[in-house]
Amino acid sequence: MTKELELEQTVVDDSPEPRLVESKPVTHNVPARPKGRISRWVALTAVLGIAAGGAELWLQSRGFETTDDAQVDGHFDSISSPISGTVVYVNPKAENNQFVEAGTLLVELDPRDYEADLDHAQADLDTRRAEALSAQVTVPIVDASAFNRVRASEAAAQEAIATVNEAEANLTAAQHRLQQDRANSERAERDRVRYLALVEKHEISRSEYDARQTESVSAAQAVEADLAAIQASQQKIAQTHSLVAQREAEVEASRTAPQQLADAKARTRTANGHVEQAAAEVRTARLNLSYTKIYAPVSGIVGRKTVELGHRVQPGQALMILVPLDDVWITANFKETQLRGLKAGESVRIHVDTLDHDFNGYLENMPGAAGTLFSLFPPENATGNYVKVVQRFPVRIRLNPNEDPQRLLRPGMSVEPRVQVR
Repeated sequence: MTKELELEQTVVDDSPEPRLVESKPVTHNVPARPKGRISRWVALTAVLGIAAGGAELWLQSRGFETTDDAQVDGHFDSISSPISGTVVYVNPKAENNQFVEAGTLLVELDPRDYEADLDHAQADLDTRRAEALSAQVTVPIVDASAFNRVRASEAAAQEAIATVNEAEANLTAAQHRLQQDRANSERAERDRVRYLALVEKHEISRSEYDARQTESVSAAQAVEADLAAIQASQQKIAQTHSLVAQREAEVEASRTAPQQLADAKARTRTANGHVEQAAAEVRTARLNLSYTKIYAPVSGIVGRKTVELGHRVQPGQALMILVPLDDVWITANFKETQLRGLKAGESVRIHVDTLDHDFNGYLENMPGAAGTLFSLFPPENATGNYVKVVQRFPVRIRLNPNEDPQRLLRPGMSVEPRVQVR
């Protein structure tokens, strides 16, 4: 037994004191382990690492380009209100990280102010339509009355002219009668004077003188009547001349009938324009009333919800964001030295870190410029202190159809695309 036990000195916690321990049986005929086996394992590991690196370089040289600067991108639909109002309803399903279908009522504003605006606009439209109808009915009335007035005025003017002519003819006749009656009066007066002398000589009877005196008086009265008739004819001529001037003025005034008709038609067009304007205001009021109910434009996940019941929202104020999952893509930022062989349509293998799964896709399109040029402050290389930096270009990659039926990909996930270069 003493031969099967060995005294072994062991150092524990830097203590030099030896201690006796029972060792396992040792078979002295087993060959000792070679000292160089550890070094052979290290060498083998190094060789395998070099081989793996070479294989990777070989695969890349076979036509693959890859990058770890890539992520899933998508649309962010900001839900806002185009009008101001007080929130009276918020859909309980419209909470952060909740999925809502397109067309779901998300938020409702107080509609009473906009209902009143719609009623006011509708009443104004009814008034404008009545005015337009009245103006439209006036057009034929103005057309008929204006041109009838022209004809009536011209007829009245002709009648006045005829009256003037008649009065002038009567004046001429009265003047002729005056001359005749004056001659008769002078003759009758001479006969009276002669018969008066004969009466005084008692050569004729008194009755014969009285007859001649009566003839003289009648002739003088006829002359006075002719003078009065001439004066009356002159006054009538003056009056008829005034009437002719009045009728001619009416004719000139009535000749504006085309302008009156054009003015009536213009008022009709103006009234129709007011009707269209009022109708547009009704449509605007109805549209604003429809804006009081805000629906989901697309199906997606709710995020960044800030609206609550009773809030007073303003036009353009963001209420929440919808992230649709039906349209996502990959934005891969490749180095400019990798773009040499990239072309639209090339096959891509996308590894998603979150899911530890690979998806198949294709390179959809190439970028128009480097990503730094789209930043808020693009680099300026005109200072003279230029340092060449390899730029990265955002390349869009699209998944193949039905590649992600469960909609597992989310914008912002890190991915590693591997493009097969032809």
